[in-house]
Amino acid sequence: MTSIDVVSLSRMQFGLTALYHFLFVPLTLGLSILLGVMESVYVMTGRAIWKEMTKFWGLLFGINFAMGVATGITMEFQFGMNWAYYSHYVGDIFGAPLAIEGLMAFFLEATFIGLFFFGWDKLSRLQHLCVTWLVALGSNLSALWILIANGWMQYPVGAKFNPDTMRMEVTNFMEVLFNPVAQAKFVHTVSAGYVTGSMFVLAVSAYYLLRGRHLELAKRSMTVAASFGLAAALSVVVLGDESGYTAGENQKMKIAAIEAMWNTEPAPASFTLFGLPDLENRRTDYEVKIPWMLGLIATRSIDKTVPGINELVGRAEQRIRSGLVAYDALEKLRAQPSNAAERTRLDSTAADLGYALLLKKIRPDIANATPDEISRAAWSTVPQVSPLFWSFRIMVGLGFYFIALFALAFVLASKRWLDRYRSFLWLALFSLPLPWIAAELGWVVAEVGRQPWVIEGVLPTFLAVSSLSAANIWTTLIGFVVFYSTLAVVDLYLMVKTVKAGPSTGEPFERPGARLLVADAAE
Repeated sequence: MTSIDVVSLSRMQFGLTALYHFLFVPLTLGLSILLGVMESVYVMTGRAIWKEMTKFWGLLFGINFAMGVATGITMEFQFGMNWAYYSHYVGDIFGAPLAIEGLMAFFLEATFIGLFFFGWDKLSRLQHLCVTWLVALGSNLSALWILIANGWMQYPVGAKFNPDTMRMEVTNFMEVLFNPVAQAKFVHTVSAGYVTGSMFVLAVSAYYLLRGRHLELAKRSMTVAASFGLAAALSVVVLGDESGYTAGENQKMKIAAIEAMWNTEPAPASFTLFGLPDLENRRTDYEVKIPWMLGLIATRSIDKTVPGINELVGRAEQRIRSGLVAYDALEKLRAQPSNAAERTRLDSTAADLGYALLLKKIRPDIANATPDEISRAAWSTVPQVSPLFWSFRIMVGLGFYFIALFALAFVLASKRWLDRYRSFLWLALFSLPLPWIAAELGWVVAEVGRQPWVIEGVLPTFLAVSSLSAANIWTTLIGFVVFYSTLAVVDLYLMVKTVKAGPSTGEPFERPGARLLVADAAE
């Protein structure tokens, strides 16, 4: 029971630190591009207000960036602290993207962010613009390499198990780099970040318009946010469809769990818009379905089936039996490294070795596993259905809401009516936290949907942890939660204080409730 506690605590610690860190990442991604857009307008037009806009939103970007760095560094150390066997087993592959992220992306971003803040009077307009776009490039490259590493965990390509070293090793780094799951996750994730940045600018600008303050800056900022946010929100939906297709190709159990689809349906499968998963009876009640939609998303066809949970569990049972053959060959090969016959037998079944390792949670001598134990191990490949089912639907619903909100903002901005409808401004203001909710739910779908694997089909999560006591993990878990909560409070305080202070434009304040001044939204 202790080992299970250690695994659960290790997962909880990493999950909480990742959720905290992801509070800052999307806003960094979104604001970095918006800063580049705003300063580009300043360089092209020479209008001082666009420079003030860049400086103001850049200050908020800097606060958020600092907090993101503070919460992100400890995450990488956890691989050595809490996931030592994982680091040993796949470190040759997983470590490379993380190292490149630090050398190529983080150093680039960290170096040029200093020039962004302190180079206004020392660099020419064009030079400073280049600095701003390099900061944005660094932010997005950082996300790219992190998601390449995470994408490999979801779909481990370009690597092979070496029985001589008992580790996974890179066989083709280009396959790791251009992993289709990683590429789909990258474009989908950064687009979600762009939505978050746009919503932040839209909501803060709406606050200024409601208060009758900084009207020129607020209207221009809302115009930029509406245009960029609409494009980003549409991209999230389109690129989310691509993520669904790659998952349908490579992570079929995740798709089945997201749909709470216990039985395989005739092609093309329907998408469950609403339902109540019944885990005990392995069925979904009160289903409201959209015909063909799941089949089109997951297979891009109308004649291919999307397998249900029961069928996939049957496939997992077959792979466990095949993996036991690989495990037996590996044991004999370790005793006789020159045994060519056993090496050949291992090579032919090595892809299923990870499935046999699922039995380690049930009994140590897995070669003697009973049919009932093999069945239990096969059912352990089913992730938590209810959290996936509801997280996905809330996330998708918010995605379509963002499209509608930004489309409305775009229409109002194009007609220069942003200050006419206070109800819209209140709606934009109260929508501020929604992109973060959607982003966190997306992370839940991606990571919970991969369980019980830390590396899909290769290494079960319970085998990847370090040899630590539950007390040690409780200590660090509480410490991280307290530390990160403090940082979150500090970040919120600094952001609110900066927003209330407003940009240093010298524009007079008006008392709350004063009539909004009419001004053009853009020049």
